[in-house]
Amino acid sequence: MHIVSVDDHLIEHPRVFSDRLPSKYQDECPKIVEIQGGAQVWQYAGGIFPYIGLNAVAGKEPKDYGLEPVRYDQMIPGCYDPKARVEDMDVDGVQVACCYPSFPGFAGGSLAKAEDKELARLCIAAWNDFNIEEWYQPYPDRFIPLAMVPWWNVEETAAEIRRVAAAGAKGITFPESPVPLKLPSFHSDHWEPMWNALEETGLPISLHFGSSGFVPSFGLAAQSTDDLISGNLRDDAPFAVAISLFATNLMWTVSDLLFSRVLQKHPNLKFVLAEGGIGWMPYIRERIDYTWERHRWYQDIDFDQRPSELMDKHFWGCFIDDQFGVKTRDLIGIDRITVEVDYPHSDSLWPNSRKHYSELFLDVPDDEVHKMVELNARELYNFPRS
Repeated sequence: MHIVSVDDHLIEHPRVFSDRLPSKYQDECPKIVEIQGGAQVWQYAGGIFPYIGLNAVAGKEPKDYGLEPVRYDQMIPGCYDPKARVEDMDVDGVQVACCYPSFPGFAGGSLAKAEDKELARLCIAAWNDFNIEEWYQPYPDRFIPLAMVPWWNVEETAAEIRRVAAAGAKGITFPESPVPLKLPSFHSDHWEPMWNALEETGLPISLHFGSSGFVPSFGLAAQSTDDLISGNLRDDAPFAVAISLFATNLMWTVSDLLFSRVLQKHPNLKFVLAEGGIGWMPYIRERIDYTWERHRWYQDIDFDQRPSELMDKHFWGCFIDDQFGVKTRDLIGIDRITVEVDYPHSDSLWPNSRKHYSELFLDVPDDEVHKMVELNARELYNFPRS
């Protein structure tokens, strides 16, 4: 069996944008600068965007993790070099990786901060071309190319979906909710051009937790990833509170979409719930049906189709380490479960992924294991074995 990781991350090298943007934007495009203390950070749109330590800890012991910005020479080369990444995947026993952005945010939130939205759109396109040309094309059987979209303009979003699909992209990454970004919700007709483009191209849409910029917290002062990077945290709660609650973002997203009528209008949409775990999926499936049975009578909610039926058809769960989720796999659906390695982030199992999954799936029938570690992902992303 091959291991296909549906959620890894790449660290962009310093020339990703300067190599691809028109000369008129060379002074404004994202660039790496050194700040006091020697850290290397991205400078863009009047702001500073560091690679916080947790984003590039592959090869380090957990006791050495931290939130402080890091330099490229403090990362192992597999973080930013595709050849070295393939070698690290070989060490880990992983055949295929689908890599999300780092500096741009999981769905382009950092790039959207530019007042010049044409610059932001060009940066999105530049990153997509970089991922397809520098990571995927030299290693076409090792990387599933993912693309961002300029979600602040839905018509340009639809156009970029069609463009990258023609160039070889296999999926789209999008904020898990547009609401924190002050955009229309999934309940509006605003997103119809995007849904149409996704159905036309057959690309799945990945909703990575935190991609909207919202961070769930109670004792934390932070309410966004920017707050976390800038250290805007109160002393009465550790960052561990937010880390433990990340999956709740996707519980919110699933519930939102299931009651939005989007899935009834667009029966071929495929949603990937990246880095959210799967153990919560049986509960939310049950809870949403319970709500539907009792509360659809006085609200604008579809009467004809149970939400659980839509969930079974349209959503794929992704997990790194979820023993309860594996135990309840029949309630989730064996065909709707995929695995993640999360290299080079702090939750990653590298370099022991194959060992870990061998132990986790020890009592699971081989045909079910094969679906979860490889076959489901290959079908979802239209990425057959070469």
